[in-house]
Amino acid sequence: MSLTRPPHAGMRHVALNVLDLALVESFYVDLLGFNVEWRPDQENVYLCSGVDNLALHVVENTGDKAQVLAHTGIIVDEIEHVDAWYNFLLENKVKMAAAPRTHRDGARSFYCHDPEGTVVQVLYHPPLSKG
Repeated sequence: MSLTRPPHAGMRHVALNVLDLALVESFYVDLLGFNVEWRPDQENVYLCSGVDNLALHVVENTGDKAQVLAHTGIIVDEIEHVDAWYNFLLENKVKMAAAPRTHRDGARSFYCHDPEGTVVQVLYHPPLSKG
């Protein structure tokens, strides 16, 4: 794993139903830089980047997840950080859904998958980003 992780401004709060807590927790902690805030039991963990909260809840594998989520979004403050994140995650063998592109509103983003297929967007968006 690369030791140079680009910065981000967080995704505020999202709760995900997961099948493999350890695998998904590792993705968000080791690759995206979140910290464990609270682990009430072996089936739940709450992660925080300092400005947001991500809850991971284990669900039974019934073939269908309890809820479908389109994607979560991680905000970055500088447009250059989008490509830095893309390269960092590629280096760490994260599956990509779409390469970085600049949108008509001046935003720039790409999409990747966490270990269980949830789509994560890394986004520079002028109204939300500080840059």
